[in-house]
Amino acid sequence: MDVLEGLDPEQREVALAVRGPVCVLAGAGTGKTRAITHRIAHAVQDGGVDPQSVLAVTFTTRAAGELKQRLRGLGAPGVQARTFHAAALRQLTYFWPRVIGGDPPQVVESKLPLLIEAARLLRRNPDRAELRDVAAEIEWAKVTQVAPEDYPAAAVKARRTPPVPADQLVRLYEGYENLRRTRHLVDFETILELTAAVMTEHREVAAQIRGQYRYFVVDEYQDVNPLQKLLLDTWLGGRDDLCVVGDPNQTIYSFTGATPHYLSNFAVEHPGATVVRLVRDYRSTPEVVTLANRIMSKSVHRLDLVAQRPPGPQPVFSEYDDEPAEALGVALTVKKLMADGVPTREIAVLFRINAQSEAYEQAFTDAGVPYLLRGAERFFERPEVRQAVVLLRGAARSANDAEPLAPAVHAILAGIGLSHEPPAGGTARAKWESLNALAELAEDMAATGADLPRFVAELERRASEQHAPPLEGVTLASLHAAKGLEWDAVFLVGATDGMIPIVYAETPEQIEEERRLLYVGVTRAREHLHISWALARTPEARRVRRPSRFLDGLSPRTAPPVPRPERPAAPRRAMAAPIGCRVCGRTLALAAEQKLGRCATCPAHYDEALLEGLKSWRAGVAKETKVPTYVVFTDVTLQAIAERVPTTEEELLSIAGIGRVKLDRYGQAVLELCRKVGEDG
Repeated sequence: MDVLEGLDPEQREVALAVRGPVCVLAGAGTGKTRAITHRIAHAVQDGGVDPQSVLAVTFTTRAAGELKQRLRGLGAPGVQARTFHAAALRQLTYFWPRVIGGDPPQVVESKLPLLIEAARLLRRNPDRAELRDVAAEIEWAKVTQVAPEDYPAAAVKARRTPPVPADQLVRLYEGYENLRRTRHLVDFETILELTAAVMTEHREVAAQIRGQYRYFVVDEYQDVNPLQKLLLDTWLGGRDDLCVVGDPNQTIYSFTGATPHYLSNFAVEHPGATVVRLVRDYRSTPEVVTLANRIMSKSVHRLDLVAQRPPGPQPVFSEYDDEPAEALGVALTVKKLMADGVPTREIAVLFRINAQSEAYEQAFTDAGVPYLLRGAERFFERPEVRQAVVLLRGAARSANDAEPLAPAVHAILAGIGLSHEPPAGGTARAKWESLNALAELAEDMAATGADLPRFVAELERRASEQHAPPLEGVTLASLHAAKGLEWDAVFLVGATDGMIPIVYAETPEQIEEERRLLYVGVTRAREHLHISWALARTPEARRVRRPSRFLDGLSPRTAPPVPRPERPAAPRRAMAAPIGCRVCGRTLALAAEQKLGRCATCPAHYDEALLEGLKSWRAGVAKETKVPTYVVFTDVTLQAIAERVPTTEEELLSIAGIGRVKLDRYGQAVLELCRKVGEDG
């Protein structure tokens, strides 16, 4: 087998660079997985590389499974392809009894149970949504190697807004770590940290691991965080047989600690490295590629894609009066695509935050369009799938070799809900889609001569690699969850300023990450691309929203680009007239005091019932929209509202921290609360 056959010139250059250091800058849809798998296969077949000495590192179990499958097909079945955590846990578990002693620690799948207990010990009673935000902040601290006592300073330096006051987060962080250590548990971050520490402190362990793995490939290198980089450097031990692959324009996880710095500075860290740019886009039509290039035209990491597919339809931009109208319009357009022959499994609706999915779930249910909510439970963890696998495994033990596979599987699945025709929608339809996917997989394998035991073995392999069979239904997913996937038709919805970019993206770095997020969404589409926005949240609300600034000049419905400062307006705010305390008149220097309009030490007069009502309302909104409470309004902003009791939109806008986006989103509710207080008073 000639593993170099069929590669384009740039992919071939990657495959021929069998020794590191090698950096592959791969744009969306340019065949990076093909390039690196053929590189590994070529190194094994013609470069004298032992497949057992190769460690290909990915970020998801599914990606690792895909790498293994492709490498098996290319004649390199012995290559290890694992996630950072899976590779580290395997090593840590193996060496623990020898160098530490006793049983290896158990892995904590979720931080929430320990955090709930830590909160109770501190006599706190936060809700689960708040604790999920705390867990995410602890994960950021751990991957960036920030100890509990150093968190407040590190959070300020990184411009992070903690979900609870920093001193409280420190205590929760310390309590969580104490409980984890006491109970001999490790979380995903500790797995990486301990593996690196064991190798550093025990030379014999390092020598054995480095003797085993000599040839490293790391996919999605733009998403590597400092802790993963520490482990990778420890694995390498000063060697440079390393190939990294990534796209700095798809860096969308910096809030978790990921940084493109390691990718963009690879040639600086490794002088003389081979750097190859993959720019031939095999996924999308020229029309989609052109839009993607224009969105990223000002990126410092500009990587212009060159479309390889035939022309297709132009991207469609749609403006709606309100969000229900937008959801209905999308559902009707999806039905038209379905009527034109586009399979539902090849259609996706992508949004910025998960709370946006509800309107589309309802619209698709009303329109009779099947849908799948990505980011919910994994396919092989669904109750109906687990039940089916148990029944199929039991049947396989006593299977009759003469019994055809497909009828046997259909008979078993019919007993737990698989019917000839799908139910109308909702939960029953989702269960039916899962069972039907298993039945279709059985039919496909039956065509190859497989029997029931072989089918069950295939299911177990797929479960271990999180390789779900294709499901029928339109995919509903957040932009973050869509990364790495692709569809024939993609709908990017809710494309307004305040949503993309999200309202709490303030720094230039945060704004640019939002632009990259839109770019990721656009490049998921192979042929049909629809971008839409609504001018108001509800039919009764004022239509004051505007399309995302990232679409300026790109859509016939958006205005030409308005010159924007290279930096946000912070410098101009610094030149604004000084704000005086409305109680004593002293100039206010602190941001919190400016927001309140008074010195922190000056007496405050406010209605306690209003403040409590505002906090209760904020908690309900945060829970409904699945965002931290501070994203709605900070405590200081609520305090300022309670003190000033605004009665008009202009008065509300005069409070620092409330802009047009938040006025449109929350203004009516806040003014109504203030009005009720005025009436009661």
